[in-house]
Amino acid sequence: MTVNTADIDLSEIPFWSLPQSERADAFKRLRELDRPVFVKENRVPFVGHGPGYYALVRHADVSEASRNAGVFSSEPSANSIVDLPRWLAVYFGSMINMDDPRHARLRRIVSRAFTPRILAKMEEDLQRAATRIVDEAIAEGPGDFVTQIAARLPVQVICDMMGVPPQAHGRVLRATNIILGNSDPEYTGIQPELRRWNVARGLVKLMGAGRELNHLAARLGRERRGRSTGDLTSLLVNGEESLTPQELGSFFILLVVAGSETTRNAISHGLKLLTDHPEQRALLTEDFEGRIAGAVEEIVRHSTPVIQFRRTLTRDHSMNGMDYRRGDKVLLFYNSANRDESVFADPDAFDITRHPNPHVGFGGPGPHYCLGAHLARREITVMFRELLTRLPGIRSTGEPSYLLSNFINGIKHLPYAT
Repeated sequence: MTVNTADIDLSEIPFWSLPQSERADAFKRLRELDRPVFVKENRVPFVGHGPGYYALVRHADVSEASRNAGVFSSEPSANSIVDLPRWLAVYFGSMINMDDPRHARLRRIVSRAFTPRILAKMEEDLQRAATRIVDEAIAEGPGDFVTQIAARLPVQVICDMMGVPPQAHGRVLRATNIILGNSDPEYTGIQPELRRWNVARGLVKLMGAGRELNHLAARLGRERRGRSTGDLTSLLVNGEESLTPQELGSFFILLVVAGSETTRNAISHGLKLLTDHPEQRALLTEDFEGRIAGAVEEIVRHSTPVIQFRRTLTRDHSMNGMDYRRGDKVLLFYNSANRDESVFADPDAFDITRHPNPHVGFGGPGPHYCLGAHLARREITVMFRELLTRLPGIRSTGEPSYLLSNFINGIKHLPYAT
């Protein structure tokens, strides 16, 4: 089958500034190809580049590569197309960039954050935070849904989990915006061009944000070591197995960045979707408790907050008719897998009753499936329950301002009314 893909370059910034519908059409055309397309990498000053990567855009490929971590490795980097230099890896070389046994050890330690006891307490914290956020939004009046509501809940919850004092929450949010918005001039003040001066300034800002979060976590770890206060930091630095200061810093960056961005963007996309599809909103509100679980899964599938992660082949391997060589890079495009026509009927439709819904919005199956998926689901549920109960007329009133990124399908601003 002949498919025109000459106008699609996934490595170029202009592609990621296209309207969402045009990008979705591009990925649809890529799924129609007989095999994954090879995309050349851009040369990034001070960081380097490789020859390129294969774009895995089908649900079957993304799922199989996710399961087979022994062949499709997360090392040396999963959250960056280029290999992270050591001076960046010290801040961003978290367990998502590791394979077993290192990955298994860290995951075992940090899973203490998600025990039934911790999750039960977290449910109370979630409800209090959501109530407080909506109280303040009502007092302020409608404006920007992202900054007033969606962005605040996950940062507050994660900071409370880790024992970060309230006066530091704003710093954490600003640093998070810089890390995940490092290609967006609104957050960096830098034009997204791969010129040496622009890249240098961007890397300095990125390192500064990483250092700030790392130092904050290190200070908390020093205060809690041997003097537990019952928060997550205390659990992670005390006990037979504990995190080193460097591991704690990297995990905190992973938790606050990945944990806040997924939820923040799912909530933002969710309001827009429920506004654009009033029949789905009516279904949800007539039986909220019975349908919210399906609604959360469909919001995550339809919006796919995390666009892609990288894997690197550890050996020659054949998959679904394609031969890969040791050292090849592949990108797992979750956004495309979640619109795969062979898996999802009418994939562009937003349907909160969709069943089954085997989306990969929290990553594909396997050892790197999102450890915080349950927390994200609870945050989205609690926030929409609070919003639709107390502000039943809430709706978006304009088009979102989207983050310029090939990594996060983010919404920076969304006007709303009540």
